[in-house]
Amino acid sequence: MQLGMVGLGRMGSGMTERLTRAGHEIKTYDPQVDSTASSLEELAGQLEPPRHIWLMIPAGPITESTFHELLGIVEAGDAIVDGGNSNFRDSQRRAGEASGRSIHFLDVGVSGGIWGLQKGFALMAGGDPEPVGRLTPVFEALAPEGGFAHVGPSGAGHFVKMVHNGVEYGLMQAYAEGFDLMQASEFDLDLPAVAELWRHGSVVRSWLLDLLATALQDDPRLEEIKGYVEDSGEGRWTVEQAIETAVPLHVITAALYARFASRQDESFAAKVNAALRNQFGGHAVRRD
Repeated sequence: MQLGMVGLGRMGSGMTERLTRAGHEIKTYDPQVDSTASSLEELAGQLEPPRHIWLMIPAGPITESTFHELLGIVEAGDAIVDGGNSNFRDSQRRAGEASGRSIHFLDVGVSGGIWGLQKGFALMAGGDPEPVGRLTPVFEALAPEGGFAHVGPSGAGHFVKMVHNGVEYGLMQAYAEGFDLMQASEFDLDLPAVAELWRHGSVVRSWLLDLLATALQDDPRLEEIKGYVEDSGEGRWTVEQAIETAVPLHVITAALYARFASRQDESFAAKVNAALRNQFGGHAVRRD
């Protein structure tokens, strides 16, 4: 099957390679690296109708501008797939805009990271059944067995991926706190050995734990890593949606705030606490 891939970063390049190995004909466009096309228009010209063009580019303005440029290039019956981490509300809007031109739009949440080439990518597709059916050979080539599902109408794919990433925040924070407690304990624990132990038969074993075990083997006390944790937006959107629907997300919200705290060299809130303890109780404060 033919497919146009826009964006050849860590995810897009791995997906392109996996699809090529499976026998699909992939045309590519990325202004930063060697591609089969030098523009979106040239990319569309390299594909036979009905065209299928997959975006693996950063969510936000880049996706928005690329989507609108493609709307002016592709034709009725063609399909645009957004595999980035776009907000599901944006995906619903884009699907409506595309539908007005008789163009299909699919939002597909993609999980797998840099390991996806080897192990496969989990795919969560939202959109109309007909274009999803057309692209099923591509989905099945990208995903491991059981790793693809059409989860619902437009927006559903990115909604499910948003929640997936919120859950990921919580799982990561739980491991982080547990290993923090162990490294601070009175016992001289071999943290790489503990991580490896938990990988076998433990109820907390997971792929994230596998990755942590690898990281600890390379750097047992993580001394080469700065504890600064970014967030790419999905955790915030998950918490915002929880507020909108009055669904309590205790763990995911706390994990998001922990990421915010990791970026502060010194918290002003902590200074306020220290100043208050000094004022009401005469407790000593540390001066710069």
